[in-house]
Parts: sequence; C-alpha cells; structure tokens
Amino acid sequence: MQSLAAFTVPAIADISDAPLTARLQHLLDNKTKPLGSLGRLEALALRIGQVLGTEAPALLQPQMLVCAGDHGLAAKGVSAFPSDVTWQMVENFLAGGAAVSVLARQHGLQLTVVDCGVARPIAQRETAPGAPRLLVHKVAPGTADASVGPAMTAEQCAQAIANGMEVVRGLPGNALLLGEMGIGNTSVASLLLARLAGLPLAEVTGAGTGLDAAGIERKRAVLQQALDANADATTPLAALAALGGYEVATLVGAVLQAALERRVIVVDGFITSAAVLVASRLQPAVLQRCVFAHRSGERGHALMLAQMQAEPLLDLGLRLGEGSGAALAWPLLQSACAVLAEMASFESAGVATQTA
Repeated sequence: MQSLAAFTVPAIADISDAPLTARLQHLLDNKTKPLGSLGRLEALALRIGQVLGTEAPALLQPQMLVCAGDHGLAAKGVSAFPSDVTWQMVENFLAGGAAVSVLARQHGLQLTVVDCGVARPIAQRETAPGAPRLLVHKVAPGTADASVGPAMTAEQCAQAIANGMEVVRGLPGNALLLGEMGIGNTSVASLLLARLAGLPLAEVTGAGTGLDAAGIERKRAVLQQALDANADATTPLAALAALGGYEVATLVGAVLQAALERRVIVVDGFITSAAVLVASRLQPAVLQRCVFAHRSGERGHALMLAQMQAEPLLDLGLRLGEGSGAALAWPLLQSACAVLAEMASFESAGVATQTA
C-alpha cells in the first residue's frame, strides 16, 4: 500500500465471484428474449449484481456527491471563466437551479455538495428533507499554482482524501454518483492523465469551459510548465498532490471508501474519471465497482477511459461536468435491476425457448 503523510490507502478486495456471475448470467440468458438481445443493459445488470453481491440487486438511497474546489492554476488563464464561477455555481447547486440540481431532483437522487477548497466561504442554509445540502470540508481556499510548484502539500492532499472517505461513510445507500465543480479542473484532469499515462499534453488538453484555439494553446503551455515544475511527482499520490485539486483528492477518497463498502460507483465525466484513474492506480479493484456514465466531449476523456478499459453507457457530447452525465445515466441502472427482478423467464411465462 502507498501512503501520503498520515494517510494510508485502504486495501480494496477483489470481488470476482465466478459462481455468482454464472448465476446472474443464467438468469439473464433465460429471460423471455433472444439471447443477449438487451445488449449492454445485460452487461450493466451483471455488473450491478456483482458489485452488490446478489442475484437480485436493488439500488437504495442513491447519493449524488458533488465536490467543489478552486485552483491556483486558474489565474494563468486556463479557463474561459473566472474563478468566482466556482462559488457562484455552488450557490446555484444549493438553490436548485443548476443542471445537476434539476436532474437529481428529477431522478430522486439526494444531492450533497462538498466545499473542499472553494476560495470564498459558502453560506450554510436551512434545507428541507431531500433538498440539496452543503458539507464544508475546506482544506484551504484554493490550491497553489501548480505551474510553479506543488498544488498541495502532502498533508493537504492526505486531508482531502480522508475528508472524502469521511463524507461517504456518512452517506446512506448503496450507490454513489460522482460530480464536481471547480474552474480550472479540466487542466487538473489533463495533467493527471498526462503524468500517469505518459500521454502528450497535446492529446489530452481540450477547450474545457469553452476556450478558443489560441486559448487552448495557452492552456497547454501553462500545463507544460506545471509538469516541468513537478517532474519528480510520478507516483499516483505524489502526482495527485502536485498536480491535483482539493475536489479531485476528495473524490479519490470518496471512491476508495465507496469501493470499500461495495457501493455501485457511477462515474461522470473527465474530472471525476481522473479521480477514479488515481484511485484505480492505488487499488485496481476499485474499477470492479464502477459504472462509467458517458464519454464526454472534452478532449482526453476517451483516452482516459481507455486507460481504465471502461466502456461508457452514453455518448451525448456532454462537457458540463457537475455529475450531469451520471444523473442522465441513472435510469439505465434502474432498468438493469428491473429486468433482473421483474422480467419473466421462459419457464415462468410458458414461452417456448429457441430451437436452434
């Protein structure tokens, strides 16, 4: 196990279970349909059953977790929006007006927003049951500028990871949907992918919140400075501390804890995938618990998914973040469970099976 300051990575067990997998596959194969005709929905049902360790998986009290933080790198012009948008969007999440707020409400997902390192204090507010809620686990008001040195100290990174684990321990349910907010955090995802996968920045850096071609070139130059300034940060934890953000590190902790508890983890887009990439480099069995919601329109996300051999459920050209893609994919997980639980078998329905 790797350690960072006072943090020790928990051991995540392999949950491969050949007998259970065989039973789940038998159930799916004997539903009233041609073999394999529900396509990837069948693979999704199989994955959920494997994660939850049962032939009758039920998704209970799903939690949408949105982690927010600011980045010192944003001052170098790597985003089309100013850093103030981070706290403004957190307020929007809590007020119920953001895309993720709307989609969480539509699909019955409890939305929890975590201030992991937003530069401006976010006001606590009274919330009705089921309304979006705020948790404050602020390590610092934004990271340092990674283009001149480490974004976080080892201690700060360890604290953020531990915070993510603590947050998940306090959430009910057996399904965790990941989201994030932080102006500049597509740069963090690009940096982590470039460093951990050894890919050129030109291949993994995109428009983020809407940069034009000149803006993307400026962004790549700043990111190259960050890689050069942190050239010795090569292990997953060291790279996370040097190049990451408080919200990404918090998500790493959330993923590790959710995997430890065998929750179904629904991964959103580029930034949440970066957190899963780091977590999976620490404990590969994390990926057994993950469902990847979509392939985003952000350059580099397809390459990041390939690093984890992940096949996303949707490809809608999304590049919003927030957890919006995870929320949109959620009904597919519900349908997968419903097929296992409610669809008749050939025998129970009295339907003749395939003859050849």
